Amino acid sequence: MTARTYGQFCGLARALEIIGERWSLLMIRDLLLGPKRFDELQQGLPKIPTSILSTRLNELERHGVVQRRVLSQLDAGVVYELTEYGNDLDQIVLQLGLWGARSLTEPAADDLFTLDAAILSLYTTFQPDAARGVRRAFELRYGDQMIVHAVVEDGAITAGEGTHPDPDLVIEPRGPVMLKLLNGELDATSALTCGAVAIKGDPAMLDLFTRLFHIPSAPSKVEGLLTH
Repeated sequence: MTARTYGQFCGLARALEIIGERWSLLMIRDLLLGPKRFDELQQGLPKIPTSILSTRLNELERHGVVQRRVLSQLDAGVVYELTEYGNDLDQIVLQLGLWGARSLTEPAADDLFTLDAAILSLYTTFQPDAARGVRRAFELRYGDQMIVHAVVEDGAITAGEGTHPDPDLVIEPRGPVMLKLLNGELDATSALTCGAVAIKGDPAMLDLFTRLFHIPSAPSKVEGLLTH
């Protein structure tokens, strides 16, 4: 089958030809957190048809973005991982995610918030300048089934799955409130007062959290034709 092109000698056009197909960027998003088996990718993207997942992986492998590796364990399973070229998309994906987060509103009834998305959201919204000199650990509990943590070390962040052995603050959102907390629509004090968030730790730490992890305000919408 002939590959679709934009017919333009342009780096952006070429990038879109490589990673612009439906699902491709979400697959790259999940692989930024580390190698995954085929079924693990399916678990993180449950709405993708198996045939499309296979096709996209083959396309990304052909373009040098993804590679397959046989594990050294006894089961000799195969994982997919980003190449050096693929890992160069790290900051691009995070910045694109932050850009898109500005347009997020209330989730639809069938929208999924996956573990990988929860972890990546911490990297996406992290504010290095606000974190200079800060050394804190946070734990977020989205119910009993999904727990993530973030460790802030003087302008740097490490985030991952599971609990933290000694968090400075444990945050338990009640419903999809984190978006409002991070974009400033809801401040820390109000979130605690109305019960939108439960915490374990110093309440002042929640205000610090909203300064360390932040989404810029939503874009203003312009309707009609502008005239000058």
